Amino acid sequence: MSKLAIIIPAHNEERRIRRTLEEYSSYFAKLVKGKNLSKATIIVVLNACSDSTKDIVGTYHTRGVEMLEFERGGKGFAVIKGFKYALKNNYDYIGFVDADMSTMPGEFYRLFLKMKGYDGVIASRYLKGAMLDPPNTFARIIASRIYNFLIRIMLVIPYRDTQCGAKILKRKTVERVIYNMGMTQWAFDIEMLYLVHKRGFRVLEAATSWSNKDYSTINFWKSGLWMGLAIVRLRILNSPFKKMVRIYDKFIRVFKPAK
Repeated sequence: MSKLAIIIPAHNEERRIRRTLEEYSSYFAKLVKGKNLSKATIIVVLNACSDSTKDIVGTYHTRGVEMLEFERGGKGFAVIKGFKYALKNNYDYIGFVDADMSTMPGEFYRLFLKMKGYDGVIASRYLKGAMLDPPNTFARIIASRIYNFLIRIMLVIPYRDTQCGAKILKRKTVERVIYNMGMTQWAFDIEMLYLVHKRGFRVLEAATSWSNKDYSTINFWKSGLWMGLAIVRLRILNSPFKKMVRIYDKFIRVFKPAK
């Protein structure tokens, strides 16, 4: 049997983290009890929280939930820290999901069951068979398709949905890429998938059921420009012109808004 670590990055998630932990801890405890898994741990990584998220997460420490806390923010930073922690604790499979439970625990486990023969499985909202509730708006669909087209052209990776917040990787896959990742906020998952693909690992993109939640902590339209620039930076880093990254970074710092 296998040991599974589920990382949940959390930045000021007091409005929705309780239900997520309740559902995930109960679901995976039953799987362990039924011997479908030898161990399943939920690792909540608090990044720059200023609300009561920490207090809520702390009430689940007896239910297979562990907590890491950092003052620095960024979803990518939190996931990378969670991955490294899971590696140190010898988990066989390491995945992450969003704190808003857009991916239900049963759906995440279905992704895990597809791991046989693959080095990773990522959820996709844009493959045939995927279900979104409620459906994306027309404007968001267009923006997402343009963004994905940019990713596939510039980085030459085959995935149709790099941003869906549900991914699982084998331990050996994580070990080969996590210490080479440098993006901690914008497009960190794109960098992860780019490195995984570049190293020849087999990743299955699987249609998923996805629930679009309220109270999103990310404004797609405000972050879209910076996500696009992050792709450009990643392309430069993996080209003969990587020495230009320093010039690029200085230029971006002049225009990047303060957090």
